[in-house]
Amino acid sequence: MPKMSHPAVFLSLVLFTALLVGLDWHSTELWAQAAGIPDDLPKKLFAEFTIQILFRAIVTILVAYGCLLLIQTLTNWMSERVARRFRLLIKQSLPFLKGFILVAAIAYLLNLFLNLSEGNLFALTGTIAVALGFAFKDYVSSIIAGMVMLFEAPYRVGDRIQIGDHYGEVVGYGLRGIQIQTPGDNRVTIPHSTTWTDPVSNANTGNLEAQVATDFYFDHDVDVEQVIQVLYQAAYSSRYTQLSLPIVVVMREQLWGTQFKLRAYPMDARDEFNFQTDLIRRAKQAFARENLPYPNVAGFSQKLSS
Repeated sequence: MPKMSHPAVFLSLVLFTALLVGLDWHSTELWAQAAGIPDDLPKKLFAEFTIQILFRAIVTILVAYGCLLLIQTLTNWMSERVARRFRLLIKQSLPFLKGFILVAAIAYLLNLFLNLSEGNLFALTGTIAVALGFAFKDYVSSIIAGMVMLFEAPYRVGDRIQIGDHYGEVVGYGLRGIQIQTPGDNRVTIPHSTTWTDPVSNANTGNLEAQVATDFYFDHDVDVEQVIQVLYQAAYSSRYTQLSLPIVVVMREQLWGTQFKLRAYPMDARDEFNFQTDLIRRAKQAFARENLPYPNVAGFSQKLSS
């Protein structure tokens, strides 16, 4: 099982550090005065610190982390054992379950260390906003973006996406970012805040199937109808093909030859590269039997140079 991130532990420790040191009150004094926050706020805001409270906080963090690990393990286990059509549905519930645990744990921790009256809560909100705005601007931006992405859903667990130069399957959805598994079996972590400025390309958007486009190149003199027939046969005979979805062959003329693009869907987006390899293998065997002419790039280059 891949090692999971530690959002609950990290965020909780950040909150503890910020709260127990008073959010570096002296450095934010001018901001507090400008916001109309009283000087005796720390005494009113923070609850009396005891060993019992510290013990409860530690237990809360451990329980929250254990629940996160358990949910991650159970969803991965269940998603691989249910019917294929339910796999992504189970995985896509993971971010909401993890978010619920984090919110509950943080709310309980704040209630332990703070006297959350209406006035104190209002002052605390402004103070934390100032402190975090300087110290954790990028981190908070990623957290807010992650919450927005839960509702806008440009990507979900199980989707095959591309952000920048990184392409792969979304295998983790954390508080700060997502993890994608690349075709090279690398695990890449991308902050949610990246989506504020970078486009997100999603191949399957929550569905099991994702279109696979495979290119083939031939000389201008090739028998076009014969090539198209071979490509259709390769797609319909592949064991990976989702036959209920359309299979299309499109053409494009290039200076050096004719480009054929076979568009088809595998039954499972995970089989994208196995499917593409199977299509190429089947098509090239048929092309070799028919002795179809490939582009003569060397001759074309000589014509251009002359």
